[in-house]
Amino acid sequence: MRCILSLQKASSPWHHTKTLRPRTRLLTTAPSPSPEKARFGNLQDSDRIFTNLYGVHDPYLKGARRRGDWHRTKDLVLKGPDWIVDEIKKSGLRGRGGAGFPSGLKWSFMPKVSDGRPSYLVVNADESEPGTCKDREIMRHDPHKLLEGCLIAGVGMRARAAYIYIRGEYVNERISLAKALTEAYKSGLLGRNACGSGYDFDVHIHHGAGAYICGEETALLESLEGKQGKPRLKPPFPANTGLFGCPTTVTNVETVAVAPTILRRGPEWFAGFGRKNNSGTKLFCVSGHVNRPCTVEEEMSVPLKEEGTTWLWMMMERLKIGNAKLEEIDMLQELTKQIEGHTICALGDAAAWPIQGLIRHFRPELERRIKGRAHKELERAGD
Repeated sequence: MRCILSLQKASSPWHHTKTLRPRTRLLTTAPSPSPEKARFGNLQDSDRIFTNLYGVHDPYLKGARRRGDWHRTKDLVLKGPDWIVDEIKKSGLRGRGGAGFPSGLKWSFMPKVSDGRPSYLVVNADESEPGTCKDREIMRHDPHKLLEGCLIAGVGMRARAAYIYIRGEYVNERISLAKALTEAYKSGLLGRNACGSGYDFDVHIHHGAGAYICGEETALLESLEGKQGKPRLKPPFPANTGLFGCPTTVTNVETVAVAPTILRRGPEWFAGFGRKNNSGTKLFCVSGHVNRPCTVEEEMSVPLKEEGTTWLWMMMERLKIGNAKLEEIDMLQELTKQIEGHTICALGDAAAWPIQGLIRHFRPELERRIKGRAHKELERAGD
């Protein structure tokens, strides 16, 4: 018992000794790496960034502060743009609008030295893809998370103003966001000397007219300028010539909204979810013929064999071992053709192309496996 008590005392974080010396390693071998994470999902409530998705709590300033929004935001701003961008890079955050481009890298494209033109942050809240309704939940039930994110992202980009472009049909979302914006200005969180940091930053809300094409970033910029929403030719890219001909970064609502939480909890915390190069948490929309349509926050990197292209995966698993019929090769080819060119998002095409390439180049091998398994089964039946 005496030995146990003395060991506890020596290892206690509050037990101080006069001299602290670093421990030396007895072996020169490096520690064995931790096993790679194999299972994903089942995010704990304590790790969720969006804790008011369903509007159970007060969405406005008082409730937002209880949930941790605007907590020591001044300290984050004072750390400067380079620190903000570096932390976002370390976190592995990717754009949550669909393209998945590394956010920290995208923010770093903004000019570090001004040539006399102002820099702008534009938040694409023109959520028009069928079945996509995650950003509206943020604007309805957690608007201050978005506004604080605008300030943090704006500082990282050295921007002095942000424009939030809201889909035309999102009337209630605009009203909720406008009320939160008024609260933020009255409380000194935005505007001149935002959060007492000495940094001036304004946020403007622009209500679209319901044109689907304005979800494309350059068409959105055209619309913001009062023109017809038509995509621009690239180059030049928005980071060099964007809104009003000035350096601009266009980013998604969720991408901006998660930034303050990442900086508070640390990039390592966020990167601890999901896989390498696809880390963090994300909002997912569950809709269609389901019992409980909802928007949920979950860990990234759930394998495609569990979520999506299920028939392709099941057929490929059987073809891999030859447990199929020859005509199923053509059936698989036809299935990929039904996917290719028939999805709004390019990710659908990307799921079909590898299988088409496999059939095009290795069809004899697939047929050999099917015939070989069938021959073995005939021999087994004859015995």
